[in-house]
Amino acid sequence: MERREKRSVEQPKPFTPGVTKSMVRQHAYAIFRDKLPQHPLTLEDWVLAEKDLVSSMQLGELPVEG
Repeated sequence: MERREKRSVEQPKPFTPGVTKSMVRQHAYAIFRDKLPQHPLTLEDWVLAEKDLVSSMQLGELPVEG
């Protein structure tokens, strides 16, 4: 059985128009509060945070910046 080790990565550029890195970073740190700072965020974490942020913005739970 192959064991994968999750590595931290630099924050990727957001793929959603109108969403900035700082918006995603702030949201990621809010939803992964229990994981940080002991475990750095992975690429999957950044993508999940952006998707969750966009979903929250579409539902009207968060204000849309712009």
